[in-house]
Amino acid sequence: MQIYDSLTRQKQDLKPVEPNKIRMYVCGITVYDFCHLGHARMLVSFDVICRWLRLKGYEVKYVRNITDIDDKIIKKAVATNKKLSDVTKFYTDAMHADERALGVLPPDYEPRATQHVSGMLEIIKKLESKGLAYKSEDNDVNFSVRKFEPYGKLSGRSLDDMRSGERVAVSEAKQDPLDFVLWKAAKETEPEDSKWESSYGLGRPGWHIECSAMSKELLGLPLDIHGGGPDLKFPHHENEIAQSEGAYEIDLARIWMHCGPLMVDNDKMSKSLGNFKTIRQTVAVGDISDDESDYNYNVREAEMLRFFIVRNHYRSAQNFTPDNLIDAQSSLDRFYQTLSNFDIEDVQIDWSNQFASKFKQAMDDDFNTSLAISILFELNTEINKTKSKELLNLLVALGRVLGLFVIEPKLYFRTSTRYSKVQISNSNIDSLSDSEIEQLILDRKSAKTNKNFKAADEIREKLKRAGIELEDKPGGITNWRRT
Repeated sequence: MQIYDSLTRQKQDLKPVEPNKIRMYVCGITVYDFCHLGHARMLVSFDVICRWLRLKGYEVKYVRNITDIDDKIIKKAVATNKKLSDVTKFYTDAMHADERALGVLPPDYEPRATQHVSGMLEIIKKLESKGLAYKSEDNDVNFSVRKFEPYGKLSGRSLDDMRSGERVAVSEAKQDPLDFVLWKAAKETEPEDSKWESSYGLGRPGWHIECSAMSKELLGLPLDIHGGGPDLKFPHHENEIAQSEGAYEIDLARIWMHCGPLMVDNDKMSKSLGNFKTIRQTVAVGDISDDESDYNYNVREAEMLRFFIVRNHYRSAQNFTPDNLIDAQSSLDRFYQTLSNFDIEDVQIDWSNQFASKFKQAMDDDFNTSLAISILFELNTEINKTKSKELLNLLVALGRVLGLFVIEPKLYFRTSTRYSKVQISNSNIDSLSDSEIEQLILDRKSAKTNKNFKAADEIREKLKRAGIELEDKPGGITNWRRT
């Protein structure tokens, strides 16, 4: 199989260091707030990647870290008058609740940065001995980028371009504005639980050194796959390369993977724009409290969000809008409508089947879930034509490779959703498209399943006024025609 490598900017054959074993490290979340939709995309994307590699027979050792010491965490702890450990535990628990909602399997190892400070100091010492690190007048220890010749190879920019085009933390104590902190000297005003003893004095690790230490300690170098969100390529991953390769003189990773950006209404998601969306806001049932890490989630909407993510290729830009969510819910409903007409059995995937073979080709080509989903739509259409139980079971088995079709169909349709595609009004009743009619038929079936027969009858009557005649068949099938 081939995977797109962000470093070489082309697809590479997957050739792990050890045959049939994959060492995968993904930069995780800084736990100072609730997870947003960009986090959801990263979590789901690498979950699918890990599932597929394991299905292919690889022994995957998947590490995704937790950043539990950081300026933002310190700021949150001070603002709420809480210990750092209380803040990070709360938001780690909240992250795990989001993962459960999205069907994300836990990584094999989930190290916390504060557990690996000694390993970070060891790397800093190595860098200092090689002349790549220096202690500045403010007692910070910084990495000297000008002394690491390959710096910029991941982002593809020269030092001069970076200095003119990037906002970097500037300090008069630095030898170069691009130099980044490895060890940050403690301030008297900072909480005591944010400080560690070291030969450099009281302080805490810089963000970038954390991942260099955890990946080295838990997986060894080189990693087979190193991944993360789109905003991590520079400076975080660029700085990781400088630290790890500068210290150990070996490639940090064979393949670099980055998710594409997630936009909201074609704008970058940010609190200042008022378009910041968390996972829990999108899938929670009822009101949610910022004082509770756990919450009840709508299983239908949670799987819809996962479907929304995987129907796009992980590297492509993805736009989050209410209409796109409604469309994702409608598409997922079509699959579950098919599933509701059969008894589902767990089966082994027959890869010689034409649909399964095309699905495999798509996933082996840089985890092309967008193409894989289109193949599932083709399979769904064939099932509705042939009523093949064998193909139905194949559809479920392939969908579950992506973490989909995990809800019992009756429960799925008993669960209401905020993301219904069609609302009938007098203004649109005469201009319903075929897909809108099919969605209303699904809504009617859901209402009947919930014993809301009044709502089901209202949908039928409004469709009748629009010249749409329904014919209910045995097995929950409804045919329709324009009169």
